[in-house]
Amino acid sequence: MQSVTESLLTFTAAAALLTITPGLDTALVLRTATSEGPRRGLWSGLGIITGCLIWAASVAAGLGVLLVASRIGYAVLRWAGASYLLYVGLKMLRHPRASFAAAQGTGLRGRSAFARGALTNLLNPKVGVFYISFLPQFIPDHVAVAPYAMLLGAIHALLGLLWFTCLIAAMGPLSRWLRRPQVVRVLNRATGAVFIAFGARLALESRGR
Repeated sequence: MQSVTESLLTFTAAAALLTITPGLDTALVLRTATSEGPRRGLWSGLGIITGCLIWAASVAAGLGVLLVASRIGYAVLRWAGASYLLYVGLKMLRHPRASFAAAQGTGLRGRSAFARGALTNLLNPKVGVFYISFLPQFIPDHVAVAPYAMLLGAIHALLGLLWFTCLIAAMGPLSRWLRRPQVVRVLNRATGAVFIAFGARLALESRGR
């Protein structure tokens, strides 16, 4: 049984790797900062973080009800989450992205950079699937599920804020480094390996509830 300290340290390390892996969020923040200025780039990042917190709150509430009420429900969730993580991990290992640039015509509309960031996140159901798949394995048996899941979501959001701030502050050299295909491939493969490891752990987990 993992302790709270072990859970928080492990989650923070895994979430940090996932945060810095180039993807749509990073592309949106960099593109906004480049075309509209650093301040609007930061507002875009804050919108993305707000979306993550909304997803985390929704998932935390659902997990709290499901994990407390239903052993079968938890088993279904565990296997579904493990399958998803293994699938995504294998896909990232076999076909890593060579670029993190997002398509210019996303079709998303917003009156501000904040709205664009929030909509980009909230209209992506993969974020919700990610939280459902990823959070349960870091929740110790002896804690209240919903508040703890929300705490993990807040840690993920804080890491995102720090990453976006660093990106904007060091936009020149860091963005050039992130645009290198070999860097994107390495980060994608590393993240894929993390997904596979946690997927296997989730599949083999025995939880006494």
